[in-house]
Amino acid sequence: MGFWSNLLGFGANHEGVVPNPNSSASVGEGWEPGDPHGLIIEDPPAIESRSLPVLYPSPWSGWPAEWSTANWSGAMGKLVDTAWDSIDLNASVLSTMPVYRTRNGEVVDSLTWMKNPDDLVYQSWQEFAKQLFWDYQLGESFVLAMNRAYGGYPSRFRVIPPHLMHVEFKRDGLRHYFLGGPTGPEVTEDVLHIRYQSAIDKARGVGPLDGAGARMTTALLLQRYVDALAENGGRVLEWITTEQKLTRPEADELQRDFVTAKRRNFAEPAVFGKGARLEQAEAMSAKDMALLELSQWTESRICVKLGVPPFLMGLPSGGDSLTYSNVSQLFDFHDRASLRVKAASVMPALSNWLLPLGQQLELNRDEYSRAPLKERAEAYKIMIESGVMVPDEARAMERLSGPAASTAITGGDQS
Repeated sequence: MGFWSNLLGFGANHEGVVPNPNSSASVGEGWEPGDPHGLIIEDPPAIESRSLPVLYPSPWSGWPAEWSTANWSGAMGKLVDTAWDSIDLNASVLSTMPVYRTRNGEVVDSLTWMKNPDDLVYQSWQEFAKQLFWDYQLGESFVLAMNRAYGGYPSRFRVIPPHLMHVEFKRDGLRHYFLGGPTGPEVTEDVLHIRYQSAIDKARGVGPLDGAGARMTTALLLQRYVDALAENGGRVLEWITTEQKLTRPEADELQRDFVTAKRRNFAEPAVFGKGARLEQAEAMSAKDMALLELSQWTESRICVKLGVPPFLMGLPSGGDSLTYSNVSQLFDFHDRASLRVKAASVMPALSNWLLPLGQQLELNRDEYSRAPLKERAEAYKIMIESGVMVPDEARAMERLSGPAASTAITGGDQS
C-alpha cells in the first residue's frame, strides 16, 4: 500500500509472535466488560492510498465497563462544547471567505489549487481552509506538500493533524519534522508549520486554550454535574436517615437501591422500610442547582480566549463591559478583533510557502462585516462625487454588473 499505509507500522512483520487464545469477538464491538483475560491484535483494514493510516484504541474483554478508551484525536478530544462551537464558528467563517491572489497590490488570476488544494481528500478550498484554521486555533497547523509544480512551489498539499507530526530541534538549531513519530520519515523540506504562539525554545506551537486549562476542566466538570443531576432526578441535596445501625454494605445497598429506583422513574415517591426516611435540604431553584451563573461565566471566558463574543454563543459577556448598539457592530468587532488577526497570521505564511516573492494570498472579508446597503450607497455617492471612483466601479463592487448580476441578486435563472 506504499508510503502512507506503512507509515505507522501497518504491514510490519509479526512472524514468530504467538497470539492470545481470545476470539476475535473480544476486541471492538464484541467486548464484554469484566472479563479479566488479555487482548489480541487484529490485522488492520485496508487503507485507501489517499488517506493517512490512523490507530484507534478499542476496549477488549478485560476492559472495566466504567473506563473510557484513550482519545488519540489530539486536542479536539478535550474540547467542551462551548470551545468546540467557538472554534467551529471562527473556522467556518474564515473558510468561506473567498480567497484571491495579488501581485504588487493588484488582483491577478487564480491558480488551480485555490479551488481545491488536493482533490484526493478535499471537495473544495473551503474544506481545506476549515481544517487549517481549526488546527491553528488549537495551537499549530501543519501543511504537507504532496506535489510540486515548475519552479518548486507546491501544487498539491493537505493539512496533517498535529498529533501525527513529531517536531524536534536538532543540533543546527532548526525544527525538524517527522511524519508519524520520531522514527517516521523526515518531511522537513515539504512541511509548512504555522504556529499560533511561537517561542525559540519550543518546538511546538501554543494555542489560546493551553492557557485555559483550569476553565476547561471546570466547564467539563460542570457539564458532568448537570448530566448527573438530570440522571438522578434533579435533586442532590438530600440524604437518607435510619433509626437502626447499619453496616457499610447495608448502607451502600440502601443508597444504591434508592438511586436505581429514582433513575428508573423519579416521578414516583420513594418507599423505605426499617425506620429509614428521606431528608431534604431547603428547596433550590433549577438555576441554583445547576450552578448556571458559574457555568455561564466559565464558558464566556472560554469564548473570549478564542476571540468569539460570548453573545454569539448565547452567553453573557463574561464580565466585558462592551455593548453593541446593533448586530452589525457585533460582527464588525468579531472580524476586527479576531478573524482579521487570524487571517493576517495564516495567509502570509501560506503566501511565502506557495507563491513567489511579491505575490500574496488574501481573504475577502467583506461579506461578513460589510456595512448595510444604505451606508454603502452613501459612501459610494460621496466617493463618486469627489472623483475617487466612477459608477461602474461601484456597480462592480456590489456585483451589479456582468452576466451573473441577476442571479447574484435574485438567486434565479438569468434567462
